[in-house]
Amino acid sequence: MEDTGFRLFEGIVSSALLRALSQSSVPRSRAGARHLMAHPAVGTFAAREELLAIARRFVGSGALPYRATLFEKSGHRNWLVVWHQDTTLPLISRVDSPEWGPWSVKDGVTYAHAPGWALEKIVALRIHLDASTATNGPLRVLPGSHQWGVLSDEEVFHRAREHSAVECIAPQGSVLAMRPLLVHASSKALRDDPRRVLHVEYAAALDLGPGLRLAMA
Repeated sequence: MEDTGFRLFEGIVSSALLRALSQSSVPRSRAGARHLMAHPAVGTFAAREELLAIARRFVGSGALPYRATLFEKSGHRNWLVVWHQDTTLPLISRVDSPEWGPWSVKDGVTYAHAPGWALEKIVALRIHLDASTATNGPLRVLPGSHQWGVLSDEEVFHRAREHSAVECIAPQGSVLAMRPLLVHASSKALRDDPRRVLHVEYAAALDLGPGLRLAMA
């Protein structure tokens, strides 16, 4: 993963566990739901040993989940995502530092665009509640792009035109680990097949430095 910025792990989550998670009363909007770490079923699931074991490979023995988002796409709940990096982190409070910002507040949670050194301490695990296929709007990535550092929007689009993308086709129950700075996108679904992904982010530690602590979101 250190070369490409992503890695697929198959057969991680059982069908029974997927059913239980799918049937939990997670509130949804048109595209899914965010700020799910406080949801009992999601919080418990994110702390399962099989997921922590994967996260530890990339951020060390102290890996712990701090943010969870559900993405739900189908022919009826359809959208595309342009090429981008995941550069914002939820924090307990604002800090006066030129490295952090701009700042925003989403559903009462404070967010800031983070510097590269902080994002290197993060790994996201995408748990596939459904199979991700070539026709239901799979994740597309630029392998190795996490090594380019934090890019401007213009730089992201320029690099995306110059480099070949890979579609992340993944079976149900698999887990895709990816670095936040990996340049990625997704197209609209071409069929009605659902593509639900629980996106859980893990950090090496909640404390990133003096006055810098990740919020649970």
